[in-house]
Amino acid sequence: MNELEQLQPLIPPPAISLWPPAPGWWLLLLLMVGLGWGAWWLRRYLSGKRLVVTTEQPLDPVRVAALEELSRFTKPYDGAPAGAWLQQLNGLLKRLCRSHYPYSQSHTLNGRKWLAFLDNRCPAAGLTRWMVLVEGAYKPECKLDDKAIAGLNQAVETWIRKHV
Repeated sequence: MNELEQLQPLIPPPAISLWPPAPGWWLLLLLMVGLGWGAWWLRRYLSGKRLVVTTEQPLDPVRVAALEELSRFTKPYDGAPAGAWLQQLNGLLKRLCRSHYPYSQSHTLNGRKWLAFLDNRCPAAGLTRWMVLVEGAYKPECKLDDKAIAGLNQAVETWIRKHV
């Protein structure tokens, strides 16, 4: 007898069924569903949190009107008394604060507290260094040089544009 004849007949492999899949395939399916859900959630979450970088946002009508009013004030150049101009600036700022911060009682503040309130709303303007804004209106002959007038006007304009 030949060695080949002594061998057992080939055993056919068991039938491979497609269902139920092996445990590894279940884990892969769960992983794919989780990744799909995570991508959907991340896309939805990040689309609402997208940063918009602009140099300056458009101004609301109240601020535009305030800036127009500020530009109409006659500035006390060439040694003219500055009391009336300072009162106009103070009045404009008080009206803006009354409309933007109605519950802060800002219209009752004066002196350093008033300037501190303004600086807390917009530190970029730096109005605390302009004590003449609150004191100058009460001095009989308050006069400002051209550089101080331009600086104070610029500080008030900055405050109007950027206050919180």
